Amino acid sequence: MIAKGEELAEKIREISVAEFFEKNRHLLGYENPTRSLLTVVKEAVENSADAAEEAGILPDIKVELQQLGEDRFKVIVEDNGPGVPSSKVPVAFAKFLVGSKFHRLRQSRGIQGIGIHGAVLYSQLTTGKPTKVVSSLGNGDPIHEFELMIDVAKNEPLVLSHRTLPNPGGWHGVKVELEVEGRYVDKVVQSIPEYLRQTAIVNPFANLTFKGPNGTSLTYKRRVEELPPQPKEIKPHPHGVELGLFRRMLANTSARTLLGFLTTEFCRVGRTSALQACRLAGLEPEQSPRKLNGEEVTRLHQALQSLKLMAPPTDCLSPLGEQMLLEGLKREFKAEKYVAVTRPPSVYRGYPFQIECGIAYGGELTEPVQLLRFANRVPLLYHQGDCALTQAVKEVDWRRYGIPQDGFPKAPMVILLHFVSVWVPFTTEGKQALASYPEILKEAKLALQDAGRSLSRYISRKQRLKERQARVDLFERYAPELAESLSKLTGKPKEEILAYLRRRLDEEKG
Repeated sequence: MIAKGEELAEKIREISVAEFFEKNRHLLGYENPTRSLLTVVKEAVENSADAAEEAGILPDIKVELQQLGEDRFKVIVEDNGPGVPSSKVPVAFAKFLVGSKFHRLRQSRGIQGIGIHGAVLYSQLTTGKPTKVVSSLGNGDPIHEFELMIDVAKNEPLVLSHRTLPNPGGWHGVKVELEVEGRYVDKVVQSIPEYLRQTAIVNPFANLTFKGPNGTSLTYKRRVEELPPQPKEIKPHPHGVELGLFRRMLANTSARTLLGFLTTEFCRVGRTSALQACRLAGLEPEQSPRKLNGEEVTRLHQALQSLKLMAPPTDCLSPLGEQMLLEGLKREFKAEKYVAVTRPPSVYRGYPFQIECGIAYGGELTEPVQLLRFANRVPLLYHQGDCALTQAVKEVDWRRYGIPQDGFPKAPMVILLHFVSVWVPFTTEGKQALASYPEILKEAKLALQDAGRSLSRYISRKQRLKERQARVDLFERYAPELAESLSKLTGKPKEEILAYLRRRLDEEKG
């Protein structure tokens, strides 16, 4: 048995995160040719939009898709963002779990340090070709052109070439070219044109252009000339920090005392709350945080969870706002009524979040209802049935608002739900559905109900006008007969009575 155990032990080896995703690429959204091509475009576009917005630049993003063979495409995405310093380009694009957002609590599209790296990995896995990255900071910085791959065994970038080119026009931004296997479709919900259309709806401040392989050409011009307010970075809230992370924070803190650790490493923990937590845990405020044993760490963590603390600040969020929601809906849907609601901030697991809802109703819209789901301004096109936002739509009693229902509401309308947070609880690394936390479900339903009440008033008013018009039409049809009967009863001329009745009808139509 000992020999067998030693034999098995010799087979144990460590693998890198890149090697894990190479074997499990479906976790990142690369599960079939259609979705894989869409995911490559999506990750590159999100990267570009985040970079431009964070630099305070109105995004101009160009997407081009060139078909090289039956199932081979070149994806080109270019932006006008701030660019990436040449020394950081290799790790920014070719090393997993490297990024500027994972360690921060601040609303952004990408937060995992996985997205664009997964696209680079998928490219080299399916075609064996490197990814070309062109970048410049502008303002005298030359253009840097890289060819990159990922060393899968080490999760390190491989720089195959690096050229420096003159930049007389002062161009700044990033251009990424990836050669990948995939399948292009353009007339289904899960397609690149639909992804860009929905992106334009919740990013009305961006210019988006698309050149497709079959002559498709799309342009979405910005309708708003200013960016939403920049979200601020916040420190973690104690109620959102689990024991393992709390232990690591204690080990890595530069604070010399527990009191200093609690008041500087967390939001909403002041001196009074910190002293109370120490007292509940049976610890001295002047103790060194790095010298606590396992039992003391657990007691302090439990004490923090028991405290009634203020909710985290919400200036780390940047919702679209009702006006931008309306602009986005009006851009794409010819409806007769538009409604937009932005809920007040709420909290799940110590993370602040907000729900926004928009509804377009009637006009040229037809049944069935179209549900558009978004998280931090990114469309969610897959796994609709697994998403908390879908569940919320089904749990609302739409009949209360004058709308028939069979699971989903049955009406000619579009429902838009937008979730914004510093940490989006996706169900998988593919980032297409939200986990059903009770707080998220509650807020989504409240947003839908708020919008439903506003829509209900419009529907009721429309129904009253319809019924009134039906009565007027009926009276108008029988007006000549009524005038003749009244003429016989009163002895007045029929024409005089009919003229009077028609004047009254005109006043009613008014």
